[in-house]
Amino acid sequence: MTGPAIARPKCRRGRIARKIPLRAVCALAVLALAGCATLGNPPAAENDDPRYATAQSNLTSLSEVIAKHPDDPQAYNMRGAVFGEAGRAEQALADFDKAISLDPNYTQAYANRGLVYRKTNRLDPALADFAKALSIDASYAPAYLGRGIVYSQQGRSAQALADFNKAIALRPDNAEAYYSRGLLYQSQHQHQFAIDDFSTALGLTAQKAEPFVARALSYLAIGDAKSAASDLDEAVQADPQNIKAWAGRGLAYERLGDKDKAAGSYAKALNLNDKYQPAQSGFARVGGKVGQSYPTF
Repeated sequence: MTGPAIARPKCRRGRIARKIPLRAVCALAVLALAGCATLGNPPAAENDDPRYATAQSNLTSLSEVIAKHPDDPQAYNMRGAVFGEAGRAEQALADFDKAISLDPNYTQAYANRGLVYRKTNRLDPALADFAKALSIDASYAPAYLGRGIVYSQQGRSAQALADFNKAIALRPDNAEAYYSRGLLYQSQHQHQFAIDDFSTALGLTAQKAEPFVARALSYLAIGDAKSAASDLDEAVQADPQNIKAWAGRGLAYERLGDKDKAAGSYAKALNLNDKYQPAQSGFARVGGKVGQSYPTF
């Protein structure tokens, strides 16, 4: 998880749209990963991800809508959301700018633009947009969440916590708010509070790797390697391309004394990035050898 998902409107202009659920992970997430890991297997190309084709299809459809309705702010906001999720920040910002120019009180467009600014490390305009969204609608939970993440990035922990608490109070079903607050607690070494929040996030959406990885790191911090390994087993099945999950899993099994499974996990991480230092160090510590196969499960 990387913060609040860009919201797409599903209601008429002027009303606040219900936040869409977290996106499902790609089909690989449901496949069992039984077998062995050997250094040298390259990751799949980005364009093989089914989400890429879906985004391209959505962009085509939304561009057709805009061509027919060039004064519809919702259409620009929706296309901006797709651009943002696809990592095309400048095109997303242009669409949100247009949506706001057509409707200066478009709460969701301000919050969405703030999210893109945050993701591109333009924190001051991000804060300004979240503040503007909240000045229009003080109960818009995604803006509190977005602003809280910015405050957290800036080291303003008390303000971040206040915003996360508000976001959760307004939307107690928002997994990303619990996840973000958990990361804040974790950064302050309040690992039991962090574990509780990550657990709540997982209760709301168990198909994302990030809360499993985060909770595992807190379990490792308090010396519970068995629980950490269990979480990281789930994480690598949810997202087989998550290098932190594989490297963390290697560390968990290393601490449990299972050097073969640890080596297999470190090898999977190195297949994703052979220069990833935590995996390099771990693979060496457990006596891993290049070219040798190791069990992963």
